Amino acid sequence: MSTLALPLLKYRLSLYSRLARFDKPIGTLLLLWPTLWALWLAADGFPEISRLIVFVLGTFLMRSAGCVINDIADRKFDAKVKRTRDRVLTAGKVYLWEAIAVAVVLLAGAALLLLFLNDLAIQYAFTALFVAVVYPYFKRFFAIPQAMLGIAFSFGIPTAFADTQGQVPAVAWMLFIGNFFWTMAYDTIYAMVDRDDDLKLGIRSSAISFGQFDVIAVAVSYVLFLACMLVVGQSLPGPGSSWMYWLGLFVTAGFCVYLTWRIRTRDRDDCFAAFRANNYVGMPMWIALVVQLGWN
Repeated sequence: MSTLALPLLKYRLSLYSRLARFDKPIGTLLLLWPTLWALWLAADGFPEISRLIVFVLGTFLMRSAGCVINDIADRKFDAKVKRTRDRVLTAGKVYLWEAIAVAVVLLAGAALLLLFLNDLAIQYAFTALFVAVVYPYFKRFFAIPQAMLGIAFSFGIPTAFADTQGQVPAVAWMLFIGNFFWTMAYDTIYAMVDRDDDLKLGIRSSAISFGQFDVIAVAVSYVLFLACMLVVGQSLPGPGSSWMYWLGLFVTAGFCVYLTWRIRTRDRDDCFAAFRANNYVGMPMWIALVVQLGWN
């Protein structure tokens, strides 16, 4: 390889990595936490290492593919929004065919992981793939597209239970509903950042649909999320008390209260910071589950 070709290849790969948001892991973490909750609950403790690796890789690949698909769908809108107009596809640094190729490679990698899942889990995984692909287009006509994202970001839960237990019990669906409302909360906060631009472009979002009740809607979504997690806690197995889980839920509730307070002025920077801080909502719940199930 020539001395000129190597730097060019590195540059193109760096652009592809930015396109897939490898440099911004917050989205992957928000998708990963509920999947980890489900894996630990389904296994009643530490899951099999091979299964854990498959689901972590799948989460990373699907989130990255989703980002690329979203950029392809929104490239004309992104050019008119200050926060997104410098994205590599919108800025013309990456061609459309390159973006499509990157998406195909990422989806192909995720598809290979299906070989390690059972038949029931594969059915849920394909449903998750369909929802992830169509989600970016829902903001064109659906008043609250964040609801579709809530569904997409929750399908790792039944998939994990299906692969671990060969079934999807009631507790899995309660976890699914809880994660749906958590996603509604943080993605509404995210939509509040772009509300002014979305109004000009005619893009729909929960922040626009809820209007002056947006902060209240976020608070209600957090409350419903916590209520679902409370029900999940009642199902924890083992003879010991669930003190660690309740401690984790208490910490999580504290973060939810803080984040709702943080967005009260609807300042863009505060809303974006609050969105990113939702990582600290999902993490303590996972730590609590790891310790609690290990204790039991």
